[in-house]
Amino acid sequence: MIRKVCGIETEYGILTTGAEQNPILASSLLINAYLGHLDSGVSWDYAAERPEADARGERGGFVFAPDVEPQMLNAVLRNGARYYVDHAHPEISTPECSNPLDAVLYDCAAEEIIRRSANALEQKMESQVSTYLYKNNCDGKGNSYGCHENYLVQRSTQFDAIVAGVLPHFVTRQIYCGSGKVGVENLGSRRGSTPGNPFQFQISQRADYFETEVGLETTIRRPLVNTRDEPHCDAKKYRRLHVICGDANMSQVATFLKLATTSVILAMIEDGVLESRMSLADPVRAVQDISSDPTLSVTVELRSGDRVTALDIQEWLCMEGLAYLQRSPDCIGEESAALLGRYWPEILSGLRLRSPLVLGTVDWIAKERILLAFASRHGIKSVDPRLQMIDLQYHDMRREKGLALRAGLQELVRREDIDMAIDTPPADTRAFFRGTCVARWPDSIFAANWDSVVLKADAGHLRRIPLLEPLRGTAALTNDLFNRSLTPDDLIAEIAK
Repeated sequence: MIRKVCGIETEYGILTTGAEQNPILASSLLINAYLGHLDSGVSWDYAAERPEADARGERGGFVFAPDVEPQMLNAVLRNGARYYVDHAHPEISTPECSNPLDAVLYDCAAEEIIRRSANALEQKMESQVSTYLYKNNCDGKGNSYGCHENYLVQRSTQFDAIVAGVLPHFVTRQIYCGSGKVGVENLGSRRGSTPGNPFQFQISQRADYFETEVGLETTIRRPLVNTRDEPHCDAKKYRRLHVICGDANMSQVATFLKLATTSVILAMIEDGVLESRMSLADPVRAVQDISSDPTLSVTVELRSGDRVTALDIQEWLCMEGLAYLQRSPDCIGEESAALLGRYWPEILSGLRLRSPLVLGTVDWIAKERILLAFASRHGIKSVDPRLQMIDLQYHDMRREKGLALRAGLQELVRREDIDMAIDTPPADTRAFFRGTCVARWPDSIFAANWDSVVLKADAGHLRRIPLLEPLRGTAALTNDLFNRSLTPDDLIAEIAK
């Protein structure tokens, strides 16, 4: 087992009125406004991008590799994050974090960056444009956009073992990290209104869009387990598990659980201690059946022929995971391990008992309560546009409008820490080196990406500083270097010693 360095990539839904309504151009204007407000911005280095690389090796058949769009705006921020236009959305990738709690902090910092971007754009356009941003996963018109997770795993762990181990978790973790949704958007879905679920409420926003268990694509034929093999570090030692099956969460606790539980499951797979007794017969059908049943009573078939609920699977994973965590807390760090030891069993118990406790921690439960109250007041008994508007407003990033921000959700990180994380990188990963370079010498950095920084030396030469180890380039290892370096040339010279 190795430390589960992790991070989140979030695509935000965007809508503008009064000016540019093309979402690609609107996203570019949004990011440019923020970078202009900072008076800095370092371009992304695409040299190492290999989205067509497949963890399964060469595959037969016709496959669409994910797109790389080097013509789109793409910048590195002072906290080590990446802020860019991805297709028709503004997207922020958090810096690498050494533990799930830090990843929650930087996810919250990304939310604040989005808000500041909208304010900067409206000021720049002198109120001629209004910008609405949503941290959700679907537009109600059949289109979905992602909230992806990334985890550092050992290259020596067989990819087939990773797939077999994570699938039961990916299918069932939605019961505490799903964001909820009104209606069905996959026309091939088997689901419809039922007496107990008249407006087709679902647990997960993304469940409609998955069509296969394993694959390389991210926008068509979406797989539950993505096989993109871009480690963004030493490829001989590591791989990066790129997870595309999760919802974007407004709840900090849900975000934490999504990251922490998955990190522990992956560590167990690396150590060969996760049994396969919960292997599913049809994971794609199971993820959709579970999503369509807010009562959590639906059963799914295991390969053994037994039928169990999502709660049954998660309670077993929780028991095994927490027992493992007592022996190996270093996989996610002691503070995150302690939080997981509290929240994972507590929320599963709350879900089984339908306890009010989960109202403040689980997005779909909080959203469902708001929707049911509105439907009851107005006598709504089927899918209704007003319910869909409330669904969307739950994810509104405006503090004065977002329903999630007023739903009493528990917070794990302090506002002052979020404010600091907007411009300060994590101290204990290589993001510290990248972010510090961007903050000190933005005009002297030619480009940067996850695994290197390209500096412009005084003689006009470009020098690439490799960052192949995610847990190096930290404050402890490089602070003295920066203290002795007034210029990029000084830094290059110090590194060469």
